[in-house]
Amino acid sequence: MSITLYYHPYSRASGTLWALEEAGVAYTLKVLDLMKGEHKGPELLALNPMGKLPTLVDGDVVVTEAAAIALYLADRYAPGSLAPALDTPQRGTYLRWSFFAPGVIEPAVMAKMGNWKVNEGSAGWGSHGSMLAAAHSAIAGKRFVLGEDFSMADVVFGGTLRYMLDFKLLEPAADFLDYVERLNERPAYQRAAARNLAMRQQLGLS
Repeated sequence: MSITLYYHPYSRASGTLWALEEAGVAYTLKVLDLMKGEHKGPELLALNPMGKLPTLVDGDVVVTEAAAIALYLADRYAPGSLAPALDTPQRGTYLRWSFFAPGVIEPAVMAKMGNWKVNEGSAGWGSHGSMLAAAHSAIAGKRFVLGEDFSMADVVFGGTLRYMLDFKLLEPAADFLDYVERLNERPAYQRAAARNLAMRQQLGLS
């Protein structure tokens, strides 16, 4: 089986490289030109009707959504290490914060940026303040989301925090910065960052 990632370095697929590197699997990049609208072309739409990146093809399996791809890779290629076993207490924490990133952090930040008028009791992400309090609690007194053990949840949750901090969408709280710095030290992240940079240069984007 061969893994193909439909990719552009200025898309969420750039973060999927980190997940792939952590999983330690071989993969091929299929670069789509976003400016030319190739992500809305028939090839990708046949795989992902959203016409979005990342889209991952693993043999006969198609997975979309960055968090889902990361968890899929951990379950399939690194169970028990990057993904806690199904019968362990850590599994619930792992899933909780993996889904919290796209389901709560992202919309709460967008709602604040866009000054959306929503009923906080009805909105799945609650309020920006409650989102921040929960995000801080996820890493309070811990090196990683699961404690001392790094997992794919850190790729999803930590990657989201890194993006928000880089683009000044979250206040640079000391615990967030320290956590992201620990993630930046991982060799797999550094390999992914180097490949993203190389791809930007190859495409004349930096």
